[in-house]
Amino acid sequence: MYLRLKRKRSITSNTKIRLKDVALITTTHAEKEKIEQIPIYHVTNKDKDYVIIDSFLIIKHLNRLYPDLEIQLVGVTESIIQIQNNSKNPPILLACLVWLVLFIGTAMTIINFHYDVSMQEVQQKLHYILTGEQEEFPLWIQIPYSIGLGVGMVLFLNQWFKKKLNEEPSPLEIEMFNYQKDIDDYIAYYDNVLNEEDRYF
Repeated sequence: MYLRLKRKRSITSNTKIRLKDVALITTTHAEKEKIEQIPIYHVTNKDKDYVIIDSFLIIKHLNRLYPDLEIQLVGVTESIIQIQNNSKNPPILLACLVWLVLFIGTAMTIINFHYDVSMQEVQQKLHYILTGEQEEFPLWIQIPYSIGLGVGMVLFLNQWFKKKLNEEPSPLEIEMFNYQKDIDDYIAYYDNVLNEEDRYF
């Protein structure tokens, strides 16, 4: 039997985890479906946010139940179980406050960047080069530039509200993926892995 643990699963509290929930198996054994239903761990309210299930304890338990079964482990050696408690949606007022802070922070970042690089002076000089006239506010340059700035961000992030422009992941999604992967690696490395004295099986 080949056994590959799933990297991460999200479940609710007071749930019994079975082998099929944390691993993919392929085997010619006649009791494949029964093996998939083997209980692995029971999540209770005592558990915190994460539970780490180690593959070697699973293999040891399977060897006790099926001593004639040869097990080959493929992939990661630990499965991270994230326990999601039933949480309410954040209040509308709090969501609006967070949105306002992010909006102001983004606006200040763009304004300060344009001030640092003297964008207005650059646009004035560009207007003078193209027309030979001095103009304090060359709107025919500034307006398309402002529109292009917004369109460029939409194309860069590959997202328009909930709709993606194409199937390619955006830089933001890649950064979030790498960030989540680093968190999972940290948890798997530093968090306590369950042992046989815990509520296994």
